[in-house]
Amino acid sequence: MRVGRFGAVLAAAGALTLGLAACGGGGGGGGTGAKTDRATSVVDKVKNTKRIVVGTKWDQPGLGLNTGGGEPQGFDVDVAKYVVKEISGDPNVQIEWKESASSNREPFLANGTVDIIFATYSITEERKAKVTFGGPYIVAHQDTMVRGDATEITKATDLAGKRICQAAGSNSYKRITDPPPDGKLDLDAKLVGASNYSECVSKLSGNNLDAVTTDDLILAGFAAQGGNYKILGDPFTDEKYGVGLKKGDTKTCEAVNKAITKMYSDGTAKQIFDKWFGKAKGLTAPTAAPQFETCA
Repeated sequence: MRVGRFGAVLAAAGALTLGLAACGGGGGGGGTGAKTDRATSVVDKVKNTKRIVVGTKWDQPGLGLNTGGGEPQGFDVDVAKYVVKEISGDPNVQIEWKESASSNREPFLANGTVDIIFATYSITEERKAKVTFGGPYIVAHQDTMVRGDATEITKATDLAGKRICQAAGSNSYKRITDPPPDGKLDLDAKLVGASNYSECVSKLSGNNLDAVTTDDLILAGFAAQGGNYKILGDPFTDEKYGVGLKKGDTKTCEAVNKAITKMYSDGTAKQIFDKWFGKAKGLTAPTAAPQFETCA
């Protein structure tokens, strides 16, 4: 009796499995769910749905800043808007903005929290193992910011033995403390931790560290906010800002590079740069698109 009932259950389960396979296995209409599953790239997704989730910084003046009044504002944000509209072919595509701090950029791409990232995302060999990068869309240069009354630090090599900021998820401190390829100066500086560069600047103001060293565009944005700071004007690296994509999304990478090329050729890149950094001393708007990385 028990065997008979168990056999009946197995038979019913088998019939249900066959029925589900028949519903999902053919080449017929699979509905919107099947359409989303077949999308293998961000460019396919945005063209199909007219929606995209874009990661940017929300704490960096001039690049990506959100003070709670809606969408973030800054150079990276404006570049993202241009590129997204180009790859989607729709000026009305809906963008959902997601704060993407340095410490969570790779996880957000890997788990699908965001589709694409424009967030002062310097391309490095270490990151290329985890992320496919479009671009770069601009090349920044690492420099150093100190308090306005500082006299002991006049160039990057003066940072030996000094307290510098280690922002979570950022590689900028490694340019000071490590040798090549991802380091540069190989100095014995003292690291002071911070969650982001806003906290770094706050600690600099409070005399809890001696310098903040990172990309000149980031420093220019903070310096423009006011405060007693000076930028040394001693750049020592090229920081290639890439467009972060999930590893392997070469189709979107190629579409992004095409959009960046157009952004420079039609003059939009210069307009965006001048809008956010035109008054910054020592910064010059680029006139041509940087050499792109290989989409891989």
